[in-house]
Amino acid sequence: MTSLLEARAIDKRFGGLQALSGVSLSIRKGEIYGLIGPNGAGKTSFFNALTGIHPPDAGVFLLDGAALPTERPQAVVARGIARTFQNIRLFRELNALENVMAARHRHTRAGLWSVLAGTRASRAEERACTEKAHALLDYVGIDRLAGSLAHSLSYGDQRRLEIARALATAPRLLALDEPAAGMNATETAALGELIRRIRADGVTVLLIEHDVNLVMGLCDRVAVLDFGRKIAEDVPAAVQRDQAVIDAYLGGGRHAA
Repeated sequence: MTSLLEARAIDKRFGGLQALSGVSLSIRKGEIYGLIGPNGAGKTSFFNALTGIHPPDAGVFLLDGAALPTERPQAVVARGIARTFQNIRLFRELNALENVMAARHRHTRAGLWSVLAGTRASRAEERACTEKAHALLDYVGIDRLAGSLAHSLSYGDQRRLEIARALATAPRLLALDEPAAGMNATETAALGELIRRIRADGVTVLLIEHDVNLVMGLCDRVAVLDFGRKIAEDVPAAVQRDQAVIDAYLGGGRHAA
């Protein structure tokens, strides 16, 4: 299967902390790829390096064989990578529909003066953008909340809204940072079905998640980070049997203590 994203020897340091050290991995087109590890292992640092929030100090990311411009987050989005955040980042005082519409700007052409003048083209584009935003809210199961302010939504619905907003950029790779955080078992199961649907609709998924049952039941392959280094990468069943992973994360090791 062809690789969509390759990370080659990614390093990231914050002062005296080596957050990532030589991390290399390859994500294939059309798979759900899990990235797990104990707290502080470097998972979110990897996401931030990939998406231009904190560009890597060394190494390179390749998307379809071409280097990603990780010094500019907007350029990463333009290349087809969208993400959610561990700590939800929505436009709190905008409603759900407006949050999703804001992410469609990359796919619109009307300029400021066309919008102010209310030209036929700008009005048509606005209608199309509104329809697409409603469709995405329906896709994640919260279109009934389109007019609700983002800060008024439940935690789980805010998570779904953030996914809808990310999908509004039409990504090829969707990076989800702990999307099940704060969800109950029923919500988590529904989230799993949504992620499978996203993959079935042609979007490759990179998933950070602490819910090990969700990861192992959902992902095609899993990589494990510990202290900024990759210590395992394989299919879920093999990762669960890996002694280094057991010691570091899944039970009985120094982190558990």
